[in-house]
Amino acid sequence: MNEPVSFPDTPSAFTYRRGVILVIMAGVCWSTMGLGIRFIEVANVWQILFYRSCALAPFLFLLISLRSGGKPLRVIGKSGIAGVLGGLGLVFAFSGGIFAIQSTSVANAMFLFAAAPFFAAVMGWVFLREGVRKGTWAATLIALVGITIMVRDSISLGHLIGNVAALISALGFAVFTVILRWRRVNDMMPTVFLGGVFAIIVSAIICYLEGFTLYIPFRDISIALAMGVFQVGAGLSLYTIGSKSVPAVELALLSMTEVVLGPLWVWLVFGETAGPYTLIGGLILLLAIVGNALSGLRRKPTPIL
Repeated sequence: MNEPVSFPDTPSAFTYRRGVILVIMAGVCWSTMGLGIRFIEVANVWQILFYRSCALAPFLFLLISLRSGGKPLRVIGKSGIAGVLGGLGLVFAFSGGIFAIQSTSVANAMFLFAAAPFFAAVMGWVFLREGVRKGTWAATLIALVGITIMVRDSISLGHLIGNVAALISALGFAVFTVILRWRRVNDMMPTVFLGGVFAIIVSAIICYLEGFTLYIPFRDISIALAMGVFQVGAGLSLYTIGSKSVPAVELALLSMTEVVLGPLWVWLVFGETAGPYTLIGGLILLLAIVGNALSGLRRKPTPIL
């Protein structure tokens, strides 16, 4: 799961260190997505999405209830149109992400997921008339070079559809991010909760129309449910708390934990490796992310990424 936008306050040294640790831990949680999907034996994207969301939505509802003093519906209702539109964007992000990992290598999918902040920057410029730093434009062009290398290689390997799904997922996260900036939504949990609810509805309808049964092996159901709580839910909770005390321009660097560890887990457990063009393109993309974040550190942070 790529990092959503945040608007942190100026932190103290202690809260900053705590925030860094929590954001890194969130990246570790998100990085297990590829590992979880590789352990699933039978379920397809919509079955996985259904059961993962069935765990995610109640988990977040419980957290929202605790944080709101027992008034979760009021908090969720305040998200308004931003919550609805952002939640719909997350349906594309969630489903595209699962399909991508099922259709291409975890490394390929993770690297392409990392392009979401650049998509968000361009969309913010187009739809919200936000200014974009020259460094971000340069980094975006460099990122496009890396994406082109990976997508071109995927054509020869027969993984093009997986790469397209990964880019759709990144676009979905970008929509989610821009919607939050549009309404200046600081608490992303209600929007993600709505995304989980919408994902349950959409995946159930598609399973019904396509004749996909929800009676899949208990192993697959258990893994999907665990992903909903630990991979998405816990990761989001840690990120939500940690990002409040970490400058936004540093979050892109810290969230690279997800991109780096995701391929590492499947290599250690399943021996899955990535092709040379995936590594080259991914390295170019990661360099663009690092360069953009470091260039942002030299000036007062702006809510671009």
